[in-house]
Amino acid sequence: MIEKKLCERMSAFGITLTDEMQRQFDRYFELLVEWNKVMNLTGITDYDEVNEKHFLDSLAVVRVLDLSGTDRVIDIGTGAGFPGIPLKIVFPHLHVTLLDSLNKRIRFLGHVAEELQLADVELLHGRAEDFAKKKEYRETYDLCVSRAVANLATLSEYCLPYVKENGYFIPYKSGEIEEELDASKKAVSLLGGKIETVEKFTLPGTDIGRSLVKIRKVKKTPGKFPRKAGLPSKEPLH
Repeated sequence: MIEKKLCERMSAFGITLTDEMQRQFDRYFELLVEWNKVMNLTGITDYDEVNEKHFLDSLAVVRVLDLSGTDRVIDIGTGAGFPGIPLKIVFPHLHVTLLDSLNKRIRFLGHVAEELQLADVELLHGRAEDFAKKKEYRETYDLCVSRAVANLATLSEYCLPYVKENGYFIPYKSGEIEEELDASKKAVSLLGGKIETVEKFTLPGTDIGRSLVKIRKVKKTPGKFPRKAGLPSKEPLH
């Protein structure tokens, strides 16, 4: 069922999909559509669109980071599992943690991991602000990714506390983000991060504009961050 088109587009990222990976992506699509009938997982259910806007987009991170040397990854506000599950399919060596505040999404992701036989996938139900205070999660990840919709200052407060020194936080952003970048610089620095590069591109074979912000963790995040639940979004650091 998987289209040659997806394989070709993935190859633009230097990714070759094996038969098993193709099977896993197809099954993931089927589960997404099936469960979406009873819960709101995504507004996108067309096969081509899911391949482009969810699967291909999730793998775009390889444009700015070589994942072969990465071990532990956390996906904050993972929703229906993007980008975490596609990253796990293509890079099975990764230990992936998926965090979401809605338990029904976590139940869905547990079913996906089981159906696709994905090992080393940890599911966390709760708020990013709370788990970041726990020592087993704080500053233990090589990479934190997020496609969550929040401004960069807020997202940095959610995400940077999870990243260990010399690890990376890479948020997926759309198109033009100059203003947002400028407004977030102080927050990123306060939280121990440094913006290294911003990669702007169009997803292969589409007209979808993407920006990936590569933020390196250069020093530990002060213990007072993240602030208590709700504050990072109500009062972003600036």
